[in-house]
Amino acid sequence: MKPVRVLSGICALVFAFTMPASAHPAPFSYLDVGMASGSLNITVVAHSFDLAHDLAIEPVQRLLDPAFVTSQSRNLESLLQSRFQLQADGRPIACEPSERIEILAERLSLKFRFSCSASRTGVVGLHALMFPYDPNHQTFVNVYEGDDLRTQAILDLNHTTFEYFAGTRQGVTAVIRKFVAAGIHHILIGPDHLLFLVGLLLLGGSLRQLLLVVTAFTVSHSITLSLAALNLVTPSARLVDPAIALSIVYVGADNLLVHGGRDVRAWIAFAFGFVHGFGFAGVLRDMDLPGRALRWSLFSFNLGVEIGQLCVVMAVAAALAWLHSRSEVAGRRVAFAGSIVVMAAGTFWFVQRVFFAGGML
Repeated sequence: MKPVRVLSGICALVFAFTMPASAHPAPFSYLDVGMASGSLNITVVAHSFDLAHDLAIEPVQRLLDPAFVTSQSRNLESLLQSRFQLQADGRPIACEPSERIEILAERLSLKFRFSCSASRTGVVGLHALMFPYDPNHQTFVNVYEGDDLRTQAILDLNHTTFEYFAGTRQGVTAVIRKFVAAGIHHILIGPDHLLFLVGLLLLGGSLRQLLLVVTAFTVSHSITLSLAALNLVTPSARLVDPAIALSIVYVGADNLLVHGGRDVRAWIAFAFGFVHGFGFAGVLRDMDLPGRALRWSLFSFNLGVEIGQLCVVMAVAAALAWLHSRSEVAGRRVAFAGSIVVMAAGTFWFVQRVFFAGGML
């Protein structure tokens, strides 16, 4: 994307004109990933100042001398090879120098080219910390498929990894595999979401009633999950997290107060599902969604949430149905005690999230 290149140019000019001659003139490097059938090609442009520092070469200008660069090519290439690592579909791949080092005299930089053997790749993972001695150093990453620039990123001391999903069938498969697993993992480690659902199931009911409850929750949280992940609606977590806790308190209280009449649990699930969707989206945004595969990542994460959710719901519903079939009294006692636990947990989370920083979710 062009804004990244514009930003890098502006930053380079600012550093060039504001820093003294003895200081680092431009704390930037550039790494291009070119994806072709059966291979990955890496191009690195590094400033002579950084290279000279890490190899203890003085004066820096020696790295603009073709003969000297040729004599030091092995050391230069080995240095850079140690500073970035690539993975293809989760497997480390080796990269080897493919051409002679090119001197970019006007930029006071050197250009390196590496060839990395890889079959058809769905997802490319990059870890890069090019010059760790400089805490301000940034590496601008460009990813190409053929001649087309697909995406860009900036890596630095605090952000050293980047993932790119290819625009191929293998890329879509990689997105689905990653985000379905992430959705299942999140729902299984998110006790507040699960406790909300369990609270809705405590009173039991027919299979149709329970499926209606789960479906209502799924529909509403899918809507807000998508809206928030796309940055169309982004309420603060300081509001969303306490609201999720209150939804749990409400479910427990409703179980204790209900006395026959119409079953409105599906409506409760639908109404509060909107709030829970914002909670799911907060986690999803932290995963650095792939821009070109955004729809697949949203769909896959949501699918994973539903799979994990259904596994828990089926287990709880089966256990409660078995208990009710054995003893209605025992079933009512479990529903009562469970509702108290649900309310207590929701109250604890509400207090924690309102009055203490760093609460759950």
